[in-house]
Amino acid sequence: MDEREVNSIMKHDTKQIGLRIRTARKQKGMNQTQLATALGKSLRTIQKYESGEIEVSLAMINELAGVLDTTSTYLTGYDTQEKPLTNMADVMQFLFQLDQIRELGFRIDVKRPPEHDRWECSITFNGKDLSASENADMCLFLEEFRENREEYAAYGHTASSYQDWKDKTLAYYAAVPLSETETEELTEEERISRRNAFLKEQFRS
Repeated sequence: MDEREVNSIMKHDTKQIGLRIRTARKQKGMNQTQLATALGKSLRTIQKYESGEIEVSLAMINELAGVLDTTSTYLTGYDTQEKPLTNMADVMQFLFQLDQIRELGFRIDVKRPPEHDRWECSITFNGKDLSASENADMCLFLEEFRENREEYAAYGHTASSYQDWKDKTLAYYAAVPLSETETEELTEEERISRRNAFLKEQFRS
């Protein structure tokens, strides 16, 4: 993760995070003093965490998750099991939704015979595309994903350590908001006009 991530403060609802910390602490069978001791914090700090008086940093969320035998995604309120992908239509619908995100932009590349030896398809995010504000973070994430995925496939990660990395990553990015682009309704005349302008620009380039 980059410096912005390391130094970031969680933007989630602090009261809800506090409630989850308290719930996880009680499920663990710890009192506030014991949790404070385990974290090297004062009792008053733990009380402020649980009441939502102060924001909890990402680093502390991760540390709390370890001490309380829970996950970072639980403490931040991000439900990783909210919508499982059960068929190919779910995957395709996800891609349709991804295409509507204003802060992300990607191109689709297809290579297939007879022009190419292999049949390969991919989506590519340009990390330097300033019109897509989250593309750089997506590229950073995909780089980390590749490294951790390959490490796990080579038995360098345990299943729990790989899941821990995923939980911490999701907990951070759950605080990054996204918005959808609005579908623009065009008359047939407007559509043809814009189509001609697009083709003219493509021909020129």
